[in-house]
Amino acid sequence: MRRPKASKKTASEEKKKKGANGTSPEELPKESTKASSSGKRVKAPAALKPKEDEILPDKRNMEDLWKTVFPVGTEWDQLDAVYNIKWDFSNLESALEEGGELYQKRVYLFGCTEPQLVFFKGQGKVICIPAVVAVVSSRPPSDKIGVKSVQRENEEIIPMKEMKMAWFPYIPLEDRQSQVDRLKTQIFYLSCTQRRAGLRHLKLERIKKYEYCLPYFENPLKEDDVEQDTVVQLMYPSEPPIVCDFDWELDDIEDFTNDRINDEVLPEQEKDAFKDYVKEKVREAKREQRQAREARKKKIEDMTEADKLEYENMRFYKFYPVQTPDTPDISQVKVAFINRYYGKAHKVL
Repeated sequence: MRRPKASKKTASEEKKKKGANGTSPEELPKESTKASSSGKRVKAPAALKPKEDEILPDKRNMEDLWKTVFPVGTEWDQLDAVYNIKWDFSNLESALEEGGELYQKRVYLFGCTEPQLVFFKGQGKVICIPAVVAVVSSRPPSDKIGVKSVQRENEEIIPMKEMKMAWFPYIPLEDRQSQVDRLKTQIFYLSCTQRRAGLRHLKLERIKKYEYCLPYFENPLKEDDVEQDTVVQLMYPSEPPIVCDFDWELDDIEDFTNDRINDEVLPEQEKDAFKDYVKEKVREAKREQRQAREARKKKIEDMTEADKLEYENMRFYKFYPVQTPDTPDISQVKVAFINRYYGKAHKVL
């Protein structure tokens, strides 16, 4: 019986099977997932693409606004702790959007933080709660920063630029592809261009100065707290320094001095020197109050009616984050007080 003849393959069919390099698929070396003997890394497989039906939530138009605003006076090493919590300032966003209380009004925003003991995730802890203050005004409320702390005997009022701070226009997400100069933004925020990475090159005193900063504001139509205050802060030079407050209307200087001696913080032999120090501080405070009243009176005389109207119509709004499952309950710790310069907000949200 004759065997069937094998079918003959044409040269062209053989070439197609082997490929352009003349090697058949069976002869090609298989790729290994193990590292090669030469130590070279093998490419990892490409990452899986997200499923087509997976929908990522859209970002709100001003979702990043509160993080854009610099929290003035916050310690640098506390910033991460503030931003690590998913605070929700959708109330601020809603106020600035169509239908909101601040819609189409020119506003200037600055931030702050307030350490408060709150219950979060089943335990009480001190958390720096962020707040954003919105100043409704046709012009910047101030270009200065106040610097004051318990350790610093004298208060400083300095230009913002000395602390690398300034007002910048805020552009909502949907407008960021446009030319900034063509946009008529009504929202401005206080920003600090000091980079955290550059802090290591600064002296400790300079770094701590940022923690003592407060946004400054002066309304000539309103009597300043300094003009009404009868308390002087004392820092009597001794070892250690005697730090206390003296009220010239309520405290008797003789009794006040004897109390320091009885508490063994003031040596008996320094009694007269301490009394002279207190009297001099009281004289300085009264002189400053007199000068402040005269300066305010002069400013009012130089103001136009438009300037007076501007100050009268200025409004302060203080925004706290809204309650969410990811954030602590802060409903009991909200306060209207902003700082010693701005006083209280007209409205807390």
